Amino acid sequence: MTKRILHVVTNVSHYDDPSHRTGLWLSELVHAWEVFEAHGFEQDIVSPQGGPAPLEPRSLKFPSYDKAAKSWHNDPVRMALLENTASPESINSADYDAIYFTGGHAVMYDFPDSEALQRITREIWERGGIVSSVCHGYCGLLNTRLSDGSLLVQGRKVTGFAWQEEVLARVDKLVPYNAEEEMKGRGALYEKALLPFVSYAIADGNLVTGQNPGSAKATAQKVAALL
Repeated sequence: MTKRILHVVTNVSHYDDPSHRTGLWLSELVHAWEVFEAHGFEQDIVSPQGGPAPLEPRSLKFPSYDKAAKSWHNDPVRMALLENTASPESINSADYDAIYFTGGHAVMYDFPDSEALQRITREIWERGGIVSSVCHGYCGLLNTRLSDGSLLVQGRKVTGFAWQEEVLARVDKLVPYNAEEEMKGRGALYEKALLPFVSYAIADGNLVTGQNPGSAKATAQKVAALL
């Protein structure tokens, strides 16, 4: 059976201050997509509301805007996938072997409280599938509870965009909360690389997380290895 991956992207296009744009960090989707494609996995894209997924402007600049990201951005067929993402209600979690939450600061707004995404995540996890995220994508795991009422991340090793990286990226005054602290507050065993912005990905059983945009490929490779 061909393995199937469900990518999760955002529908949000700006911070609380509408003059500051945000959205999907394109390379975090593209780099993982390429890894999964090389393994012959089938892939679909879902978002909290379905429909268009805006792109983070900063992800379309050097160094994140690399050859792979440019190729996707300039491909009308690929970009159409981001214009017409599926809604969670249309997704049968039994069709997927893994879920992968992409990042971009936008996800801090629409990932944490999506009960439909939490349902999909819980069902994949409890069936023995893989739950994964990169960068701010871990915000999608903050409030996911299992059938016994416990938080999925509680007592498990997790990484994601560090507060130090928010400060260095000069968005610490813009973000709605400190995701690293929120994750720790839920009992997750948060880890990060010694240096900011270097690739760092960890697996704790079937939970695979990557720290920042540069970690997308490594995260996807760990998911693929488990599959």
